[in-house]
Amino acid sequence: MKEQKRRKVNNFGVRNAGLETSCDQISHGPSPSLELEGQGPPKGRCTKSGGRKSSHQIVPATRGRGRSAKKPPEVCILPLITADQYASRSAMLSSLVVAWSPLLKLSSRICGAPEINSSICFSLLAVGSKSGKISFWRINVPEYYSIEQSLAPTRVELIGILKAHSSWVTAISCALLASDSSTPQVLLATGSSDGSVRIWIGHGEEFLKSTEVNNAPFYPLKEIVNIYAVPVSVLSLMPTQSLHKMLLAVGRTSGAIEVWMGDASVKTFDKAGPYDAHDQVVTGLAWAFDGCFLYSCSQDNFVRSWSLRGSSLSEMPIPSSSPGLRSVSDMPDVFISCLGLVVSPSNLAVAMVRSFDVNQLDHMYEARLQKAAVEFFWIGGHQKDILSNTSLEFDIEPLPGFTEKELVYWESNILWSLKQYEHWDKPLVIWDIVAALLAFKWSAPDYVDHVLVKWLSSSYVDVHVERSIGKVLPHVCKSFCKAASRQLHLLNIICRQVILPELKADEINSNLLNFTVDNPNFAQDKQHKLWMDLLSRSEKELRERLVGFSFSAYRSFTSNSATTSSEPGYWYPFGMAQMEQWVANNNHQVHDQLKVVATEIKTCKRSRCIELAEEDKEQCSYCSAPVPFESPEFGVCRGMESNGSSGQKHKLARCAVTMQVCPITPLWLCKCCQRWISKLAPESLFKMPQQHCLDYKFSPEPSSIKVASKPQCPFCGILLQRSQPEFLLSPLPV
Repeated sequence: MKEQKRRKVNNFGVRNAGLETSCDQISHGPSPSLELEGQGPPKGRCTKSGGRKSSHQIVPATRGRGRSAKKPPEVCILPLITADQYASRSAMLSSLVVAWSPLLKLSSRICGAPEINSSICFSLLAVGSKSGKISFWRINVPEYYSIEQSLAPTRVELIGILKAHSSWVTAISCALLASDSSTPQVLLATGSSDGSVRIWIGHGEEFLKSTEVNNAPFYPLKEIVNIYAVPVSVLSLMPTQSLHKMLLAVGRTSGAIEVWMGDASVKTFDKAGPYDAHDQVVTGLAWAFDGCFLYSCSQDNFVRSWSLRGSSLSEMPIPSSSPGLRSVSDMPDVFISCLGLVVSPSNLAVAMVRSFDVNQLDHMYEARLQKAAVEFFWIGGHQKDILSNTSLEFDIEPLPGFTEKELVYWESNILWSLKQYEHWDKPLVIWDIVAALLAFKWSAPDYVDHVLVKWLSSSYVDVHVERSIGKVLPHVCKSFCKAASRQLHLLNIICRQVILPELKADEINSNLLNFTVDNPNFAQDKQHKLWMDLLSRSEKELRERLVGFSFSAYRSFTSNSATTSSEPGYWYPFGMAQMEQWVANNNHQVHDQLKVVATEIKTCKRSRCIELAEEDKEQCSYCSAPVPFESPEFGVCRGMESNGSSGQKHKLARCAVTMQVCPITPLWLCKCCQRWISKLAPESLFKMPQQHCLDYKFSPEPSSIKVASKPQCPFCGILLQRSQPEFLLSPLPV
């Protein structure tokens, strides 16, 4: 009897499935019920033979003991796709490589935006896949950065898909082309597993107007076909300083590299190579010093340096002498492969990712934890320019491991790197310059002084002076009113991180409040006092610019009825009372033009019936006691009176921008000067060019005053960070 029941269940096979069919389910697609060979379709199914009904009846499954019946599947109303469409979308989801473009900035005139002085900033994300297609995504820069809101509004949009190759896309590289066009032009290089390389160009305004997803706004410039079909493993594209010129380095899985020199205006390309650079796959390529050098790494665990002279590539030895580091021979041989490399922002160092040799690690714990390491080596000793019989202009004690020519190359490369940062649009990231100068300072302080004197003389001093720190620094102080804000930011970082590294930032800030060269409390040598005086005057100049701009903007806002202070992204001057008090406290040091504007602000307030006494009052965030303004760096409350005696006093940080007491909310922090910021500075402060005029009577339009596009310190110019506990990892920006 049991055998007969088991046979019955196996014949129909629907009791265990627990499924029901209906005409509605059948009309939308195949039924999930089973149809056995030799038997007709289930009841209710329409057939091609006239719709005969089957004699078999579908019986609902009964609920078993302890088991609930399965719910019938929901009907899918999504449109069906073909097999080719499914294969294409599956290939697009199989992404192999991604690449970011540099930041693109388009003015409102080109974009058609209603605001006159506005601009649109965005980057492109290129995603290559196995299908040979590349999808491009436009990611807009946030309109503003807020410390209170963790999620700034961003916009991401798919602007197009490019059929770049007929095989897998294995490498992508993007760069901005230096051209005389008013709109930025993006260069795109793509490599494939079939060995082909293609170079494309796109125009900035088309990335905003692109509406056809299947037609990305890139146009072909050049196609490079490898006759041996060796797959491309890595690409490095770099525009040169010459208009429409570019350099492209191609690395292949065979270990060979080749260089292409192109001109986008006439679409001509010259080839250098191929060169048998490595024995295994080339995993990294990076240009340095505007295309003078090319660095390559491979799975064979070698890093090589190449010099491009004209149209030929020649290998050069990597300098073995490194300031403050051990030589390569002293490093333990625990690496087995190089996975990639990148050149530092100032082109003085190279960082490469290397994988460990498991056999050289302790299998107890190292083999489980250590996967890869980042190794740095210096490249500042390379000969960038062809120099003949060049020697140092002064005598110093010979440094161990350094020849005189290598010191000359280091000096030339450091000065070249510092010169690149004078443009405000370049992010101020100079940790490699600081690290190199510090390393030289411990062994050869006279050499560092010589390099800094050359830099200060060429950037700040117009007249010829004696080449010594004591003679140059006084002349530099006199030229601050004509220096660009970026030059002052760069000088402040060098003073704090290189000249005075043994002093803490808080100690420096407190000494700068009332610093004079003759101050006996600052027990340092004469040269250190000169540097402290230089730092004090530089920061005072920046603070005067910020105060003067705030006064002018405040007057413009009060005279304009349509204020934009409440709109996010716009800048509004705060802390007028504190700034007026600061001008009054430093009346003997500030410029006369600033004193005149401060007097006009007081007159403007009285005409608008603003109570100055009420505005001057600040309260402690802890005890609500009044906080008088005595210093722009911090404030000390008077303490709440209790039983006739004053209570505990609290020391409160002041905002470096507004000089107001910082609230108990998340704040921005500068890792260089250790100042706190609650309100960001206007972008105009960082754009003040050379030969700055001290006339603070200009009246900027309210619609043109915006917060800086990035949170930056008004005294150091570096990116600010959100305050976080000390035990968390925090990258140092300088």
